[in-house]
Amino acid sequence: MVDGGFRRGSDVLKGLAFGASLVGLGRPILYGLAADGKDGVKGVVEGITAELKRLMTMVGAPGPSHARGEILIPG
Repeated sequence: MVDGGFRRGSDVLKGLAFGASLVGLGRPILYGLAADGKDGVKGVVEGITAELKRLMTMVGAPGPSHARGEILIPG
């Protein structure tokens, strides 16, 4: 599990690639909550999820468990 400074789908992908099974996203969720309540949180989660899916497609990872360190630093 990692937490701290993760704000975008690319950050989540990096956390997964370095071996995390869970990535905490506290601040973006709170910003969404403050901006638009429940709908704001939903929008933040959907946006981060969409970016993560797009980036996983770009690096050839069919799912989060396939995001390995090699996608960041080719070996």
